[in-house]
Amino acid sequence: MKHWIEAARVRTLPLSVSGIIVGSFYAMSQGMFNWNIVAFALLTTLGLQILSNFANDYGDGVKGTDNEDRVGPMRAIQSGVISPQEMKKAMVITSLITLIFALLLIYFAFKESYLWYSLFFLALGIVAIASAIRYTVGSTAYGYRGYGDLFVFTFFGLVSTFGVYFMFSKSMDWLLLLPATAIGFLSVGVLNLNNMRDEESDKKAGKNTIVVKMGGAWAKKYHFFLVISAMVMVLVFAFLNDFHIDQYIFVVAYFPMISHLMTVARNKNPKLLDSELKKLAISTFLLSILLALSLIFFISDIVVNYV
Repeated sequence: MKHWIEAARVRTLPLSVSGIIVGSFYAMSQGMFNWNIVAFALLTTLGLQILSNFANDYGDGVKGTDNEDRVGPMRAIQSGVISPQEMKKAMVITSLITLIFALLLIYFAFKESYLWYSLFFLALGIVAIASAIRYTVGSTAYGYRGYGDLFVFTFFGLVSTFGVYFMFSKSMDWLLLLPATAIGFLSVGVLNLNNMRDEESDKKAGKNTIVVKMGGAWAKKYHFFLVISAMVMVLVFAFLNDFHIDQYIFVVAYFPMISHLMTVARNKNPKLLDSELKKLAISTFLLSILLALSLIFFISDIVVNYV
């Protein structure tokens, strides 16, 4: 069990649900909420993230990308604690469980109505599961061609945030594009850090991530663009929503992000960036929690009512 928990990469899980949290609480701020939708949206997203982590372990493991040159924590197949056959079975089981969660999510969102919406989200769920596997698995794995950033941005930014909101409202609110894009950018930022750390080993293994393609210097500029743009977008979202001064409590999450950027700016050895992955992931999760609370509470009212 310990090895499977490590293979699931628990530290990546809070990041994966950030979009679900923001989209759900944005719906709540407009008077729409259903705990069944929230619960199964979270479970579906966690299933996709765990599946992606298993597939990444399997794909990089059987291709030999995870070797002695890799900097991060030793993975399950690389270390031999889980065999490729066992990991493949785990991927199948996780895919089925995630699909069941997705079906229950679709049912609670649309019930017997909105047939076309149900079919669309079912197709989207199947595509998401297939994409999570194809990231590093197979001869045409898109993670080896530099498209991993696009997958993360699409599914853990836009789809998670917009998707769960649509399940509540059955409509689109384009103002939500700002925090959805911000969460997507920050999620890509975590992947970019991972790729910056592994640039040399990925290059040797033929894994052509965006970092390998553009080089470390440009990857650092790209990283600053992702994080700073995300911070600005959430501020603009708050301004356009006429946030009260109390509701800007989410800026607390900016302090560890700024500290993170300062560390990245000073960094001369990408191999030392591993600890920054957790910092940015937790900061993004914190941002989503605080923004979610900001959407439904005035902090001063909470204090007054408590007193």
